[in-house]
Amino acid sequence: MKKFLKYFALTLLLLIVVAIVYILATFPPIMTGMAAKTMCSCVFVTNREPASVVEQEFQVFPGMPSLPYEVNREDSSVSVTMFWKTGKAIYRKGLGCTLLAEMDEEAVRAQPVRRPQPAITNQDTIAWPSGNLVKDTLLAGIDYGKVREAVNQAFADVDPKNPVFTHGVAVVYDGHLIAEQYATGYTYNSRMMGWSMTKSITNALIGILVKEGKLKIDEAAPVAEWRNDERSKITLNNLLQASSGLEWSESYFSPTADFHQMFIKSDDKAAYAAARKLKYEPGTFFQYSSGTTNILSRIIRQTVSDSAYYRFPYEKLFHRIGMNTAIIEPDASGTFVASSYSFASARDWARFGLLYLNDGIWNGERILPEGWVKYSTTPAPSAKARQYGAQIWLNLGDPYNPQVVEYPGLPAEAIIFDGFEKNFVVIVPSKKLVVVRLGVTHNKNFSLANLVNGIIAGLPN
Repeated sequence: MKKFLKYFALTLLLLIVVAIVYILATFPPIMTGMAAKTMCSCVFVTNREPASVVEQEFQVFPGMPSLPYEVNREDSSVSVTMFWKTGKAIYRKGLGCTLLAEMDEEAVRAQPVRRPQPAITNQDTIAWPSGNLVKDTLLAGIDYGKVREAVNQAFADVDPKNPVFTHGVAVVYDGHLIAEQYATGYTYNSRMMGWSMTKSITNALIGILVKEGKLKIDEAAPVAEWRNDERSKITLNNLLQASSGLEWSESYFSPTADFHQMFIKSDDKAAYAAARKLKYEPGTFFQYSSGTTNILSRIIRQTVSDSAYYRFPYEKLFHRIGMNTAIIEPDASGTFVASSYSFASARDWARFGLLYLNDGIWNGERILPEGWVKYSTTPAPSAKARQYGAQIWLNLGDPYNPQVVEYPGLPAEAIIFDGFEKNFVVIVPSKKLVVVRLGVTHNKNFSLANLVNGIIAGLPN
């Protein structure tokens, strides 16, 4: 018995040592990298105070709120330290923040980039939706009391110990901005994180290149790493529908998952994703993947060339529909992190939703190709619950088991741009409705269904 207990104790000690080594090897880079990048973007891109970032965004991982950080306003950078590891992110005007991983900071700062020019229009002198002049006339048939109540509830904390931190809500009905509300410190011009709603922006940018005849979705994806192997069968459509077949782990809570390896440890996120092996036949297996979206971003870059790439989203999309607060951040290789790193005001996200509600047409001008919205909102064949189109979420449900739906309580016809921390743009075509909710929620105390259905209850039948 003593011998057994001795071996048991030694085994337990060994397991504890292995666990400690694993934690020290994996968690510090993830924690410091995520914290530095998030703090940098919140401070320098959205003009937040560091304390509010610690109170809200840093709650994503236990222990993150206590990490020591330094905001350097002289060189526009943020550093966060945990044990032996320091993560650093830098801000560059016109580009936003970039997390440093492999490349030297000086090399990243010295990159020759043709930065996008700011929009020249003063939106406060232009009528909505292209501008910010909103008529105060009430539309017939709308119960504004019900709409306001639904919006108010989106800011309510049912559990004060676990606040929802809603930052902004905007509601557009039949092209009219009928309601909006903001938390203290936020306005209709405040940039807010979109996280994976950026994937839907990527959909639009690919669509514009399709419209210009520069890309075809049914052709093999132009990825150099795949030319001479079985991955050459992957089409642009497969990437858009998150059905590439590439081996991938999108887990946010496993430090060894592809998601964190790409975002935190790789300077070239598209190259990291493109290096994954083929696990399934392309088009047969649905795997939500930030990696494949970043491959799409590099395809956009290669298609339009570096000389036009950094202006492309602004000149071809954002400024054409009045999304003048919008910004997408690049990684250290210079490619936009088009899976996750975009920011825009609630009104600008509403404008983006309105573009899709109106079939890709803005003020009579076709921005997206004819049929693009229908294609983008048609379920991918591999998405068995009909929950995903082309970088856009759906809610049609499993045809063989209607109770299996991605967003219980939302209308089946809903089109959703979905971002981490419960950031959403919801489009309900039959109701001519766009609902935007932006915030930082890490609990289940916010109900998207209650918000959208409460607004619908106030609309004409």
